[in-house]
Amino acid sequence: MVKDIEKNLTDRLRVFIEQYYYKDLMKIVKRGKESLEIDFGDIAKFDIDIADALLLDPQKIIEYFEAAIKEFDLPKEYDSLKINVRIFSLPKNQYVRIRDIRSKHLGKLVHIDGLIRQASTVRPKVTRAYFLCPACNQTIIKEQTENKFQEPAKCPSCGKKGRFNLQEKRLVDMQRLLVEETPESLTGGEQSSRIAAFLSADLLDPNDAHKRDPGNKVIITGIIREVQLPLATGGKSTKYDLLVDVNHLDTVEEEFGDIEISPEEETTIKELAKHPKIYSKLTKSVAPSIMGHDEIKLALAMQLFGGAAKERADGTRMRGDMHIFLVGDPGAGKSEMLKYISNLAPKARYISGKGVSGAGITASVVKDEFMKGWALEAGALVLANKGIICLDEMDKMGAEDRSAMHEAMEQQKITIAKANIQATLRAETSVLAAANPKFGRFDPYSPIGQQIDLPATLINRFDLIFPIRDIPNVEQDTKIAKHVLELQRDIESAKPDIERDLFRKYIAYAKQHCFPKLSDAAQEAILKFYIDLRGAAAREESEVKPIPISARQLQALVRLAESSARIRLSSTVTKKDAQRAIDLLQSCMKAVGTDPETGKFDIDRISTGITATQRSRIHIVKSIIDKLETKLGKVVPITDITKDAISEGIPEAKAEEIIQNLIKTGDLFSPKYGLVQKI
Repeated sequence: MVKDIEKNLTDRLRVFIEQYYYKDLMKIVKRGKESLEIDFGDIAKFDIDIADALLLDPQKIIEYFEAAIKEFDLPKEYDSLKINVRIFSLPKNQYVRIRDIRSKHLGKLVHIDGLIRQASTVRPKVTRAYFLCPACNQTIIKEQTENKFQEPAKCPSCGKKGRFNLQEKRLVDMQRLLVEETPESLTGGEQSSRIAAFLSADLLDPNDAHKRDPGNKVIITGIIREVQLPLATGGKSTKYDLLVDVNHLDTVEEEFGDIEISPEEETTIKELAKHPKIYSKLTKSVAPSIMGHDEIKLALAMQLFGGAAKERADGTRMRGDMHIFLVGDPGAGKSEMLKYISNLAPKARYISGKGVSGAGITASVVKDEFMKGWALEAGALVLANKGIICLDEMDKMGAEDRSAMHEAMEQQKITIAKANIQATLRAETSVLAAANPKFGRFDPYSPIGQQIDLPATLINRFDLIFPIRDIPNVEQDTKIAKHVLELQRDIESAKPDIERDLFRKYIAYAKQHCFPKLSDAAQEAILKFYIDLRGAAAREESEVKPIPISARQLQALVRLAESSARIRLSSTVTKKDAQRAIDLLQSCMKAVGTDPETGKFDIDRISTGITATQRSRIHIVKSIIDKLETKLGKVVPITDITKDAISEGIPEAKAEEIIQNLIKTGDLFSPKYGLVQKI
């Protein structure tokens, strides 16, 4: 009777495949593929009873599916090919949040979604072992369903007990993913729940390896299974852990490029882009609860639109993503702006430097207890790929954590070479960072690197650096106070000019359809600005010349100009776009890149923390020491050095400061108080 039922079900499934998936089956067989993807909706359309049975006992029904496939007359060269049935598009009532998975779901077919946080290396696993009985030469098949290798207890033919000879074993590739709930699915103070997902066989096709990269958002159809937890004593616990035996996996991107836009919304966006005051409207739509800082808000809006990424013929990539750094007085609204941007962008991560590590922001290699190996875990920069990361309190990060960001910010990738894992992860992410000066208030006369204790090489990777100063001003303070009080009375008083959902779709449409290129006029304007600044420095008579602008700032200008054109949905960067970019860059350079002693632009004030004036003075002091050494011997009095420095136009205090810095760097040492000697 049971065999009749089984035969009947196999025949029904064969008919189903003939009607719906015969062409697909022939295609994958000819291509040597091992996956037949079947839409659950087609099964329900064909036979609702089979569809219900599939949800309740998926393992058995899938076996019947595979038996039905074997009944087809396939070409002889493909007889040995095992076709795995992969089910997708389950009904909505089969969706389960990771945190809601319970024992009642064991053995059931469900679908879950989440972010891949870890991905182990692919390793073979024994699924079936063949043993030979030495007494009767009977082959014994033992299925391997547990982590520990299982041997037969006795021969089913002759009843012999003891050891049996292992003849053959069937291996299948296996990988473990750790899937975490997405941030947008959480409410309140919920912490993301995780579950282990196991992939095997054809799901581990090397051509689809990118689907399993940490940081990807995935939809998984699979069977919930349990695994018994071991005790520290070596025994078995009464507690079990839950996992997903993956049947089908698909990636879901959450980028601006994937936001769907209706024809009506498209019309609204195009009309909005033509508005004569569109830049002002965008400015008023960024963090409307914060008054002022219009220049910064415009820059943040331009960062969201971004420039156009380019790939050269040699394979090298030029990033279109912009990086912005806000530094200044506490209470000026930096964190509020970061939080607003993180809520506006679809793929954004907000993190604080106080609680971040190098592994947490880039990627790390962790011990995989299930696969007994190493696994790759994605950090915030990887999770925010094709999005934006808002990094608050950047100055609170450790030195190792900050150094981990160098490659990610410029090359937009993260290279891992730890344990037995070598991988390169994509980090095509815009960085919006904020920091407070060490001494509480921003000092325009000190290099920015000294104020926030960040390496100059990292600071130099930001396209725009905005200092925010809280300077008392009766008129401005009155406006801000009234604005804050009005917000307390009526929270709806600070409405953005462009509603948030429309803003998101506006950016998405621009990124999807607009890839602007520089016009001749725009190129000429940027070139003139660059050459004029560099030319003025070249005409300096001093031996050590200031560097007012570098190629890195030139690239930043191009990205800003392209972003300005994108806002108008234009495919051409005009002279006005170029000038808007120049004005923004000039404003930043004036605030953080001006030598206070000469009043001229010097990019070294940002990139190295030492201006050309300071380098020139160091050079003069070293020359004085060399001269005095030939005259007085190896040991030189500091008073003689400062005396000669004053005659060269260097103030005494500055000369003493230079000498102390040279001692700190190891260029000089002091054998006795008041004396120095070259090393």
